[in-house]
Amino acid sequence: MINAGLILEGGAMRGLFTAGVCDVLMENNIDFPCAMGVSAGALFGCNLKSKQIGRVVRYNTTYCNDSRYSSLISLLKTGDLYNYEFCYKTLVDELDIFDRETYNKNPMQFFAVATNAITGEPEYHDCKIANTETLDWFRASGAMPLAARPVKIGNKILVDGGISDSIPLKKMQDMGFAKNVVILTQPADYIKKENKLLPLLKINLRKYPKVIEAIKDRHIRYNNTLDFIRQEEANGNAFVIRPPAKLKVGMRETNPERLRAIYEIGRKTTISILPQLKAWLRLHIS
Repeated sequence: MINAGLILEGGAMRGLFTAGVCDVLMENNIDFPCAMGVSAGALFGCNLKSKQIGRVVRYNTTYCNDSRYSSLISLLKTGDLYNYEFCYKTLVDELDIFDRETYNKNPMQFFAVATNAITGEPEYHDCKIANTETLDWFRASGAMPLAARPVKIGNKILVDGGISDSIPLKKMQDMGFAKNVVILTQPADYIKKENKLLPLLKINLRKYPKVIEAIKDRHIRYNNTLDFIRQEEANGNAFVIRPPAKLKVGMRETNPERLRAIYEIGRKTTISILPQLKAWLRLHIS
């Protein structure tokens, strides 16, 4: 068995790149014992565990123009740009069914990362079975302030995981995975800048000062993480799959052709490095 972990960065609809990568991995029967997804990395990456090739690009291109899926009306009425009832009930149970049975039988661990709104610290949840709570963890992982309400699960109030741990390589290493494949959604020369929406976020998140603090210095922590990933890549401890250039796609994208184009970039990028990836993984089989 491969003795390496898999880490899936978020990035809203840049996650279609990740979906393309994941589909190629599944088509080549490349399985990991453990994966950890953040935001879109959790929302889309969970289809690795349910082994549903093509599902992410299919439902996004089918429903990106459907106001039931995503709309400003939904944002104004419910506080969620992506409508809860449609996305987490109608879509997964009726229109493009999430294969809960396969998900539950797959021994791969799948962790979703969210940010605790009270502490501002990351929460890592092992989503073992595809029940309502697990779907809530996926939703919480992608609950971007200004675009989604905080999600309450048990006694926790959670928001987007990217705020506190955008690329949880160190966490995976702490869990015992010294070698990891890391899927990023920004190109190699990307440098994160300070959030320009901070004044609005301070209003939106006024109940959660620790989250505001985390957002203030997120760009510093993110760029430090990128430096660490480059170091681990150079040392042979990480195999990084990243887009060749900036992905031109919005947070809410209504053009299905653009979404498919981002997905195809993920596929082509992975196919092009598949021999190197397979060779690297062969070194880490226990």
